Amino acid sequence: MVENLLARGATVYAAARDLATVQTKGAIAIQVDLTRPQSIVAAAEATGDVTLLINNAGSFTGTDLLTGSMDQIELEMNTHYYGTLAMARAFAPQLASNGGGAMLNVLSVLSWFAVAPDGAYCAAKSAEWALTNALRAQLSAQGTLVTALHVGYMDTDMSRTVTADKSDPAEIATRALNAVERGEREFVADDVSRHVQAALAGGVAQLYPA
Repeated sequence: MVENLLARGATVYAAARDLATVQTKGAIAIQVDLTRPQSIVAAAEATGDVTLLINNAGSFTGTDLLTGSMDQIELEMNTHYYGTLAMARAFAPQLASNGGGAMLNVLSVLSWFAVAPDGAYCAAKSAEWALTNALRAQLSAQGTLVTALHVGYMDTDMSRTVTADKSDPAEIATRALNAVERGEREFVADDVSRHVQAALAGGVAQLYPA
């Protein structure tokens, strides 16, 4: 997404815990750790011209809700839910002052469907989906578009051990940013996400037939 936005001529702040990991030429490295709220406040104070906020931070601990570490469960929630919420609270006034702008929250097909061994991640992404819907309704008054991206596996470090089909993250980035540009409030990126979304109407029996 950083590379794509730079190619479109945007000024891009690339947030990371370790500034040395921001290696894309032209990106402005800015330190953010979603588990440290003060770093989020500092990032908002250090900018001023943000018109698009992309909440893309992720963690995947593979933690079972009943037997896994509570610390790991809290990490998932702190990253996906509380972290996204803190970013929204810090940057919403800046978006408003710059004409409204947009927020893109990178969610997951697992926002809609739970896999028991990875329950901590699924619960956190589901909470982030509910948060995204609430933010969309609330921020519309200031003219801010809130877009949810739902996608299955992408070929990134987080899914390096997955052998199933994976989407090209560069392609997903292009299509997601195009959706924001078109003013779409939801972008369902792949067939598995579309299938699960359609199954929501059928309730528990259709989502979990076993």
